[in-house]
Parts: sequence; C-alpha cells; structure tokens
Amino acid sequence: MAEQEGSPILDAVPTGAAEGEVITQNGYGAVRTLAEQGVSKKSIARQLGLDVKTVRKWLRRSWAPGKRQPRGRVLDRWREFLEARAREVGFNAVVLARELGPKGYAGSYSAVAKYVSPWRADWRGDDLPTVRFETGPGEQAQVDWGSTAIYLGEQRVHVHLFTMVLGFSRRVFAKAYLSEGLDPLLDGHASAFAHFGGRTESILYDNPRTIVKDKDEAAGHVVWNATFKDRMDFYGVTLKLCRFYRAQTKGKVESGVKYVKRNALAGRRFRDLDDLNAYLLDWCTSVADQRVHGTTHEKPAERFARAEKLIPVDRRPPAPRERVVTRRVPSDCYVALETNRYPVPFEWVRRDVEVQVLAGEIVIRSEAAEPVRHERIVGSHQLARWHGAPRRMPKGSSAFAPGPPKLDPIYPATVGEVHVRPLSCYEEVAP
Repeated sequence: MAEQEGSPILDAVPTGAAEGEVITQNGYGAVRTLAEQGVSKKSIARQLGLDVKTVRKWLRRSWAPGKRQPRGRVLDRWREFLEARAREVGFNAVVLARELGPKGYAGSYSAVAKYVSPWRADWRGDDLPTVRFETGPGEQAQVDWGSTAIYLGEQRVHVHLFTMVLGFSRRVFAKAYLSEGLDPLLDGHASAFAHFGGRTESILYDNPRTIVKDKDEAAGHVVWNATFKDRMDFYGVTLKLCRFYRAQTKGKVESGVKYVKRNALAGRRFRDLDDLNAYLLDWCTSVADQRVHGTTHEKPAERFARAEKLIPVDRRPPAPRERVVTRRVPSDCYVALETNRYPVPFEWVRRDVEVQVLAGEIVIRSEAAEPVRHERIVGSHQLARWHGAPRRMPKGSSAFAPGPPKLDPIYPATVGEVHVRPLSCYEEVAP
C-alpha cells in the first residue's frame, strides 16, 4: 500500500537521493515499513525518491548510522606552512599562492583564499559583534581620508578629503586637497584645530605610510613617520592607531567621510579648490553642525557648546615644513625639481639659484633679484605655468636686439620702403 503524500514517513526521507547515499534512520524505517506492507522495491524507490539499488541495499542490512568519508583537500599538504605563514603576510592569499608555487602547488589563488579565510576571520574577529565605543568630552578625535571625483571649473578632478570628527560632540571638519601626502596631512590638522578652537587629548588614525613607517601589533612596536610625530608632539597630541583590518574601530570618522561625500558634495561643481574649501567650511558649520545626530540625538554644535572640553593649542604657528636646495638654471630657463620644471627669467641662465620648497609653493631666488614664486605642482613631469616664461634664445643672438633683421631675404615684410623706378629703365634693358 502506497503512503499518502505528506505522511511522516515520506517527510523524513530527503528526495533526490542517489545510489549509495546515506539515508536517515527515519528514511530506513520508511523503506522497511513499505516493504513489510508488500510494496515493490521499484514502487518504494519511486515514492521515496530513492534509487532502487539504495532500496535493495537497505532491505538487505540492518540499520546502522552511516558516516561520509571526508574528502581530502589539496592544500592540506601545505597546511602547516600556511598556518605559520598566513599571519605573517596578513592572510594575503596572493602572496601565499606565490610562495606555494616553488613548493609544488599548481592551484589557483582563489583556492588559497578560501582555505585561509576561516583563520583570517578568527584573527580579525569578524564573527564578534561590534560594540559602539563612546569617548568623553575632549577625549578623542578620529581622522581619515576620503576621495571623490568632482568638477573644478570644466575639469573633472580627483580630490582627497581630510576629515576629522570629534568623538564626543560629533562635530565634523573637512578640507579638500589634491593628494594625501604629508604636507596636506599636517595642514589638515592645523586647519582643524583652528576650526574647532583646540584639540582633543588623543587622535585615532588608520595606518597610512604618512603616519606609520612600520608596525608590529604582536610586539606593540610602532615606527612613526618622524616629521609627523614631531608635529603632533608640538601640539601635545597622543597618537592612537587602529588594529589592522578593523576599520570599524574608527567608525565615527568613516561615517563622517561618507556624510561629506554624499551630503556636501553630491551634484556640486566649484570654480577651483579654494572655492570648494570655502564651501566645505561653511557646510561644516551651517549644515553638519546643525543636524540632529542619529546616535547622540543632539545637534553637534549644541553638544559641543554644552560639554565638549578641548585643549587649546600653542598659538605660535609651528615652524613651516620646508627644505632648500640649490639648482643651476639651464639654457631653457626652467629649473627642475621633483621631476617637474619651473620657469625663471632668462637673465638667470647659468646662475646658481636657491630653491625653497614649501608645502604648496616653490620660491626661487637669485642674488638681489625679486624671487620667483610658483604654486607647487602635484604630480610628475609637468611644466609650471607662468606668463612671463621666456623661450630659449637662439645661439649668438642678443637679448637686447631691437627687432628682426631687416635684410632677411625670407622676411621681406620687414622692409618698410619699396624703391620705385620709372618704366623707361626697364625699356632700356629690354632686347
């Protein structure tokens, strides 16, 4: 007698089982029950979704829980190496796959990534809940960079957004730069401290090369960028770093960067970088500081005025970060610096000039002459624009020549007069 659809016996048996598949104890009982009721083996197989050979096998033997034999994985051969090496390379599967090649591994990078992913998750704590960490008034700020493409005039430019968020009040400061180098980083801090009117006790960062040269989390050893560390020591700030691969540690500024890009800059166009930064400064004060924050349920400006406690910074400006180099002006009147070239007056050719390199400016000096100033170029292999830039003078020419030569046969237009002869002169020489 066939069992009816939806009965406990049928529901206990997984459908689509293949030959040799291990079935559950309920499935085994269903096979035995139908057989005792006189149902044929083919009918049992059809009703329970099994192969007829599976039905025959389980009718010949008594019930015993089956165990699948786990299949070996190719990378198990190098498991000991991977366990030891993965942490050292930050669980970078590309590096691990490359290093396994000489050891005989011929598989793919993706297989290595899949193999080490459980270890990486345990190391990073991906399976742990993230607890929101709140800081007290004046205790901590967070800094990070964001980037976006935006129109400055008619040109689409990739700008980098220095962003600082005060941990307690959630006030935001943002300023745009053309790079994420050390000079913009230092300027961003100075501008943020001026905007907020002080600093917090500590600042939390990620691990960029402009801040950290080397870091050993296990040993608690950090090699700071010396220039950056000196500047922060000047301000008296305690530096703190996120753990590698734990960006949520500085979630306040991560959210702040997204807020700047999606709220302040969405659909906007600006004349130039100065226009963009003037707008950002106004937006920080009139928009970001005045919204009701989703976590604190207060306006950042009101929370800041009520309880934030910032530490005043030294009113003396820090010494400008600069370097001075000497260059000899070549015959084309362009001084080379950092693979870029800056024009100078042609009278300076073959002179040694002093080049002062500042954060955003290049100043070139030659003896008692007025210095030449150029905006420092961001990028490589470019020419600075200067309307007074001279062209290279031909050899043997004088810089004080009154004009083009009047006897040049290929330049008759320079001759001011035309000699007029009577027609009789031509008749006399005619044959």
